[in-house]
Amino acid sequence: MPDTTPRQHYNAARLRSHTWDQLKLATTALDEGRSGTEEVDRLLKELSCLEMYWAFPGQSTVRHLQEMLRSREYHGLLLAVNQVVRMLSSGSFRSDPTVLHAPHAERKDLLAEEEEKPRPNYFELLYVDEIDEEEESVLKRKLLECRDKSDAFIYDTIVVRTVQDALIALLFNHNIQAVVVRYGIPFESRNDKVLLREFTRAIDSLRKEAVGRANTGIYLGRLCKWFRPEVDRYCATDTPVDQVDRETLTCYRRIFYRTEDLSDMHLTILRGIAEKFETPFFTALKDYSKRPMGVFHAMPISRGNSVFRSRWIQDFGEFYGRNLFLAETSATTGGLDSLLQPTGPLKKAQQLASRAFGSKHTFFATNGTSTTNKIVVQALVEPGDIVLIDRDCHKSHHYGIVLSGAYPVYLHSYPLPQYSMYGAVPLSHIKDQLYQLERGGRLNKVKMLLLTNCTFDGVVYNVERVMEEVLAIKPDIIFLWDEAWWAFARFSYVLRQRTAMYVARKLARKYRTPEYKAAYEKHINGLKPGETPRMPDPAAVRIRVYATQSTHKTLSSLRQGSMIHIWDEDFEKKSEASFHEAYMTHTSTSANYQILASMDIGRRQVEFEGYELVEKAIELGLMLRRTIREDPKLQKWFDIITISDLIPKTYRQSGLDSYYRRDHGWNEIERAWGLDEFAVDPTKINLFTGKTGIDGDTFKNKFLMDKHHIQVNKTSRNSVLFMTNIGTTRGSMAYLTKVLLSIAQELEERNAGFEHVDKKAHIGALRELRQEETPLPDFTSFHRSFQGQPGVPGGDLRAAFFLAYDERRCRHVMLHTALAELAAGHDLVSASFVIPYPPGFPVLVPGQVIDRAIIDFLIAIDVKEIHGYRPELGLRVFTDAALGRLRTVTALGGMDRASSQAAPGRKVTRTKGERTRSTSTGKKVRAKPRRK
Repeated sequence: MPDTTPRQHYNAARLRSHTWDQLKLATTALDEGRSGTEEVDRLLKELSCLEMYWAFPGQSTVRHLQEMLRSREYHGLLLAVNQVVRMLSSGSFRSDPTVLHAPHAERKDLLAEEEEKPRPNYFELLYVDEIDEEEESVLKRKLLECRDKSDAFIYDTIVVRTVQDALIALLFNHNIQAVVVRYGIPFESRNDKVLLREFTRAIDSLRKEAVGRANTGIYLGRLCKWFRPEVDRYCATDTPVDQVDRETLTCYRRIFYRTEDLSDMHLTILRGIAEKFETPFFTALKDYSKRPMGVFHAMPISRGNSVFRSRWIQDFGEFYGRNLFLAETSATTGGLDSLLQPTGPLKKAQQLASRAFGSKHTFFATNGTSTTNKIVVQALVEPGDIVLIDRDCHKSHHYGIVLSGAYPVYLHSYPLPQYSMYGAVPLSHIKDQLYQLERGGRLNKVKMLLLTNCTFDGVVYNVERVMEEVLAIKPDIIFLWDEAWWAFARFSYVLRQRTAMYVARKLARKYRTPEYKAAYEKHINGLKPGETPRMPDPAAVRIRVYATQSTHKTLSSLRQGSMIHIWDEDFEKKSEASFHEAYMTHTSTSANYQILASMDIGRRQVEFEGYELVEKAIELGLMLRRTIREDPKLQKWFDIITISDLIPKTYRQSGLDSYYRRDHGWNEIERAWGLDEFAVDPTKINLFTGKTGIDGDTFKNKFLMDKHHIQVNKTSRNSVLFMTNIGTTRGSMAYLTKVLLSIAQELEERNAGFEHVDKKAHIGALRELRQEETPLPDFTSFHRSFQGQPGVPGGDLRAAFFLAYDERRCRHVMLHTALAELAAGHDLVSASFVIPYPPGFPVLVPGQVIDRAIIDFLIAIDVKEIHGYRPELGLRVFTDAALGRLRTVTALGGMDRASSQAAPGRKVTRTKGERTRSTSTGKKVRAKPRRK
């Protein structure tokens, strides 16, 4: 029978912390005579099960506490428990773990010393070997003896004896930064896992796969890389060197022998940590700032001379501090580096970022993902190539299409009209468009699929499913995943499975295996005549995946810090030169060194504590959901837009409709993320404001920001979007809850004072926000003047974009006038991008046919900011004369727009089969016909 135990804590670390807090309360009650020993005894048994996966306080401390309980040393037990809780909450045990191995009564109170000396960088080593307690004690003692006062890092050791316990430790304990695995260890844990079962289902499901494996050490090494890829892996064995198999050598950083001295292992482990700790560019910039320097170059602000010597702007220097100006320079030598052609510390910093994010190549950018998107599009697609692109993606992609001259095929996300939002693009729609292009003879022109993952509102694709099914149709397609809001996902084993780099690596390996090739042959042989293959051809498939990430949005980086991650099997052969040209085109020659240094240091952070911080961000997001849905006062005025609200049932194969229910806890999150076509980012919390009668924008500005200084991510007609991240604290969550309760009380008082007229207006607002739906138009089509081939998706966005540069070919039309013109049968074709905020993506692009649904949408939305639309003039559209001058060539790759591109005053003539370049005198210059 499946376990139906409600999961009240998102992860075991929170369960552990909660249990220690409960023990503190129970021992206080016991010491004061208000309760018996039963509750203390129960909690200590639970902690005995939990603490085997942590070095401090560990099972030895729990056993000592149990002995104190049996000896009825109730007051001493209370003091000991209080000390452990204080050390856990303050982290003071990290200062010197050697004292933790002394008898409990002899331990110093490290809290008193915490302020006296800087805390070293502490981590924990997981040692997996089937040894007894005496051997464990000897191992720990010998490793302690290897330590030196000059060591930059200190660590403590956890010993577990099975594969299952090792995986549980990696899953639970974020302090683990290195693991040493012994050859041939058993799989099954002997620890009582009833308490832990709700947190270990992903591990328990691996039991069948592990049965019968001779070398469980290799199996554990691969699983370690899946759960915690940032953890250094080492192997301990007695196997002769010439008999160590190749897989073991590739799975682990280094092989050790138990008969050898442990000092080599100790130094190797510290070296591995030092390599992750290294920040080449940040360190180089610090070193540069400390040198005496004579500046006879650009930037008066360099070294701070123009600031600190000023009589008028010294407050600027005082605010930012001297180091910022000491590190400001135009130099690319003297220990620094050039972003455009890095050869030193910047090159090394990007290589370390590539390792951390699981890519083949990583490039930094200092002007945001708006620029990295354009770099990738311009680098990979050529004029006439077809790009399948979600219509509601960031505007930078649309401009990238204009720059490249590619023909976009706009994909439709499923609408959420109740909230004035869009979801994501169903896989069936993507495939339908590909098949339509195939029937039109244009599949060979398809170059790229461009999708946003995750969306602004938190909808996340099943990346592996999308890539596999698309590659079955077009095996050489390039994937560009806009992960502007998804950089942090790499550091959660649940979220990672839906990231571009993880899936690219996984599929690249999968398609090379004999097992997959055999499965493909069986699949092909089983197809009926005319049936389409559903598996990618391993002989033809190429994994070409790019991801752009706004590092600054979800990780530690200064504003505009962005990265491009690449897993492209053909990068060196097909794309490297064009990529560097596009990179040069869009990258400043004066890259901001502070932004670059912040990305370098941010990479270090996520390699050491990304797992911990992302888990906490997810937990806080889930806690906010639960608080709002369970508090009676908040329930009355607010609601959470749940998974079932954001994702239609047909895309939720797991059946999960909410992350948390009182009767089920958090039980099904991992299953949903593995099965469903779409999932919801747990760090994005959409708060429905419709029950208040206040629209999202007013609620954000008037109630949250102006009154309480709460910043939120975005709004819709009847919602605001909160977002937790690695910088969110429990204190800020408590403050947000307090603010929402305060607003709820204010709304209670407001409604109690309503006059009849006020009440009537309020009811109307409620009806509008809760019952009425704003029309959400899809992309219509390109006008026939810009279509590549009638009946086949795709159009020439670039031609329409530049045609609008001639004001004589454009006019303006007011929205209500536009309705009349449409009713009269006139064509209206947009001459510009029209981008309302929210939702923040183009509802019109140049060359797009305008229909009534789009006009109704623009009339209905109540937003202050619409790029490309001037209320006093109306929409900018092409004149009938401009559209009449254009002619359409049927070949999608051969559209001829000389007439539309010619500058004013230049004559253009054309003979059949020829392209004609015009001159200012009207003289014809013949060119060779285009190849079809």
